[in-house]
Amino acid sequence: MTPPTVAVGSSGQAVEEAQYLLVRRLILEDPSQIDGAFGPVTDQAVRDFQRSSGLVVDGIVGPNTWAALLSGIDIPPTLSQGSTGTLVASLQQELNEGRGQFAPAGDPSLVVDGIYGPITASVVESVQGEAGLAVDGVVGLQTWAIRVHAANEMLAGVCGA
Repeated sequence: MTPPTVAVGSSGQAVEEAQYLLVRRLILEDPSQIDGAFGPVTDQAVRDFQRSSGLVVDGIVGPNTWAALLSGIDIPPTLSQGSTGTLVASLQQELNEGRGQFAPAGDPSLVVDGIYGPITASVVESVQGEAGLAVDGVVGLQTWAIRVHAANEMLAGVCGA
């Protein structure tokens, strides 16, 4: 199902999803720009994306722009304490492998068990703080869009989200 059409002045989850996809495509530069408010920065990013994709350049994220934005990229689920499964295990593994980059020295290593508990939340909070994002321990769109490698890979990509 295609998300609703959004444009300047729109707000909410669909705008956040469009912004997330623009960050993943390196059109918007920073995860903090995923704020759910479709303003001038998002408008310019949409127009840049439309131009580079051969779409009508109107700044409106309608069915054709959504299809292009979603091509090859999924909107990842939100993870928080109590979440379980293989995506949580992938997140834990990536957090362990990136410990020098993500978390202060001395923090306990995460057990890769696919259970999002308080230690996983604590490491996520460290990641969010280092990225300059709101610290809530929840892996939402901003957190998924944190760059984790020099090659501009983002947390969602390396975790398979």
